[in-house]
Amino acid sequence: MAKAEKYRLAEIVERFGGEVLGNPQTAISQVATLESAGSRHISFLTHRKYRKQLAGTRAGAVILGKADSKLTELPRILCDDPYLYFAKVSALFNPPQAAKPGVHKTAVVERGTRIPASASIGAGVYIGRGVKLGRAVVIGPGCHLGDGVEIGASSRLHARVTIYPACSLGQRAQIHSGAVIGADGFGIALDDDKWQKIPQIGRVVIGNDVEIGANTCIDRGALDDTVIEDGVKLDNLIQVGHNVHIGAHTAIAGCTGIAGSTRIGKHCMIGGAASIVGHLDIVDRVVILAGAVVTRSIMQAGTYGGHPAQDSRSWTHNMARLRHLDTLRERVRHIEQQLPLPEEQA
Repeated sequence: MAKAEKYRLAEIVERFGGEVLGNPQTAISQVATLESAGSRHISFLTHRKYRKQLAGTRAGAVILGKADSKLTELPRILCDDPYLYFAKVSALFNPPQAAKPGVHKTAVVERGTRIPASASIGAGVYIGRGVKLGRAVVIGPGCHLGDGVEIGASSRLHARVTIYPACSLGQRAQIHSGAVIGADGFGIALDDDKWQKIPQIGRVVIGNDVEIGANTCIDRGALDDTVIEDGVKLDNLIQVGHNVHIGAHTAIAGCTGIAGSTRIGKHCMIGGAASIVGHLDIVDRVVILAGAVVTRSIMQAGTYGGHPAQDSRSWTHNMARLRHLDTLRERVRHIEQQLPLPEEQA
């Protein structure tokens, strides 16, 4: 990793806003946690349970919410959202590693594909016929791009990404190792006692500024395309079925499974290991809690959890009742013991 540049707190605030308390000339060269930070690090506080670590931190500076401004005498930046501010500062200190343009001698580029001079093609890459690459694209070692694939400018594929024929990625995509884009969807029809495969003739179409985690799989459409809109962030080990449509700026955590032909709205957040059955509609700005099982369409924005998923208020109430189930059972047994037996009533 390249050595990070140094920035003074005043320079950071000039870029991202906020207010400096303490010495604005304090120089910072990297980010770190409160627990591990040293004098050249900047850290942040977002949760009160870490206040003890703030009291003992050796960080050179910290990022705090305005309400926490008096918790330390360290040089500090005050802002509305310390976590978001920290993300911006971290990106400042840790820009993506620059790739050297050129095509590795072990790469295979089929006829009909032109590699831009600004692109970087790693060792062992295979690029099929008619592939279109934008400016400054980086293709990591061992990647496989099928015929007719299109990749927008400044996108980066890490090692061993596979993109099946005719799929397209927008600009500034980040695709992590082992991801598979455009494999056949799970389309089969029962023919007596055996399965008949249904050809999957759609594509996967991915917008701009999308990030796809390691070993995530996105199936191509059966007839129409599978679509991932701009700004979507997918974690590792996610399965996206055929003909799924994910709206812009939705974020989905790892191990989630989305069955075919489900439409997910914009600005949704889906927790880890959620299960979403097929042919559902989920509107914009829905939050699905980790481990939830969604079996019905969700037509109103809000937070949903449980199995089957329901709005968070109902789910919380039901879980509270469930915790008291043993107590209720004992109360019923006690009442039954006080009742006369059937023969006594005769």
